[in-house]
Amino acid sequence: MALYLGAKGLNRPSKKNVFKGESSMSEKEKIFEEISDAIQSFEEEKVLNAVKKALSLGVDPSEIIEKGIAKGLRIVGDKYERGELFLMHLVAAAEPAQKAVKELLEPEIKKKAGERKSLGKVVIGTVQGDIHDIGKNIVAAMLFAAGFEVIDLGKDIPAEEFAKKAKEVGANIVGASALLSTTLPVQKEIIEALKAMGIRDKVKTIFGGAPCTPEWVEEIGGDGYAENAIEAVKVAKRLIGIKD
Repeated sequence: MALYLGAKGLNRPSKKNVFKGESSMSEKEKIFEEISDAIQSFEEEKVLNAVKKALSLGVDPSEIIEKGIAKGLRIVGDKYERGELFLMHLVAAAEPAQKAVKELLEPEIKKKAGERKSLGKVVIGTVQGDIHDIGKNIVAAMLFAAGFEVIDLGKDIPAEEFAKKAKEVGANIVGASALLSTTLPVQKEIIEALKAMGIRDKVKTIFGGAPCTPEWVEEIGGDGYAENAIEAVKVAKRLIGIKD
């Protein structure tokens, strides 16, 4: 995905310190609320414009994620869990959120490498033979918003690639989605690939997807099962010892 840094006035010197002092905090909160509301409106243009507005005023990109984007996604996720919204709403909220993070915020965060404390590294992807990635994309966006460093391999990924990348980046967690029953065995192959790479004892695994069940994950020796993106974040935190 091409990097997009088209926010007018991005990092303008005159705006750098606009959020100093007591009164500026209320302005900051308004910006975060605007971003959260934009996520909940499911309109990509509103989300991107709100994020660009925050960046142009000098708001830290990590704060934008944590207090704006993540807040909006949590609200949508909570409504989904209560049955007030459906899967299509999760998708509609996650896609613009992911685009804002990838195109506008990640480049800024990388410029300030080390300033945002990472909860851990997650290698994620859809398994080989499967090209469905909506659910995986939602999970990736939610994990990043929660504070994880996410390495998204994409879709149709062989088991060996998960293990190879996990070893290369020193991942804490490998997450793999299988949406077809015919591709479910690849999740087991990932466990075997991690063992062959000699890092199984260092890497936790989370598996999900329509045909995946807690019983299947236990059978193949996986560490966690997640039915949806909200659960995936909770499981990821639990597996590395972080309490909400």
